[in-house]
Amino acid sequence: MQTVTPSNLFKDQARATAVGRGRGDKKYRIFSYLVLTLIVITITIPFMWMISTSFKPESEILRRNLFPVKPTMDNYSEVITETELPIWYKNSLIVAMICTISVAFFDSLAGFVFAKYQFPGKRFIFIAFLASLMVPTEMLLIPWFIMSSNPPIPVGGTWVDTYWGIAFPGVITAAGIFLMRQFMQGVPDELLDAGRIDGVSEFGLYWRIAVPLSLPAIGALSIFTFLGNWNAFIWPLIATSRSEMFTLPVGIQQFSSEADTPWNLIMTGASLSVLPLMIVVIIFQRYIIEGIALTGLKG
Repeated sequence: MQTVTPSNLFKDQARATAVGRGRGDKKYRIFSYLVLTLIVITITIPFMWMISTSFKPESEILRRNLFPVKPTMDNYSEVITETELPIWYKNSLIVAMICTISVAFFDSLAGFVFAKYQFPGKRFIFIAFLASLMVPTEMLLIPWFIMSSNPPIPVGGTWVDTYWGIAFPGVITAAGIFLMRQFMQGVPDELLDAGRIDGVSEFGLYWRIAVPLSLPAIGALSIFTFLGNWNAFIWPLIATSRSEMFTLPVGIQQFSSEADTPWNLIMTGASLSVLPLMIVVIIFQRYIIEGIALTGLKG
């Protein structure tokens, strides 16, 4: 017969608590999986509908069946060969790459300066950058268009219907500067001091020390910038008037008219437009997760 002692009683209570906690954790995991499953289904069904509609003939568009009865590739053939979709693809890619490269360089450089240097007005300038985030994009469209029509640097004439005219509002972002500043506050000052002792220039400290240590944040920022500019619609619509300068969202919108809305072609163009985004996210998704997680732990 086991003697009841305070030690044995404590062990029994701890064991009971652990069993109860395990059951509670199991119920929590099951509930979490159910909620996540519902979210995934809610997000996936419209995407699946878009893909399946791109394979439907026009006679099946208004039917409620999720999958096409008679799948066809005619929609893809028509969109690729009889429209300017390849040109719109190229325009979107050029604009997105211009903004991505510019943001990755200038935002990380500005973030490094704000994180590691002291200068008069630093706090005021940084707050001004953050305050610009509160200005709705719609309020900036008219100033941007006036600037494009009468550029401050009128090299080559107006910026309307040019790649630079579409890209310039996104070449530097306040949100990107904030993100990089938060991350680079975690770069050890000792490494920078050691670099100065070795004769490294101030730009060299940024390029050779801060950038390699900040690649996760730069990668996440670059991905978000690429996705945002690839999907941009309102400003490219205003900044372009010739179809050969349309970006992909603007071009796909041109399929619709007052007389007809060819949903099969619209869904086909939309399906083709998400391919680069899927490739970028699949290849660089670890940078998104790592960059956001590490940024949240800095400073």
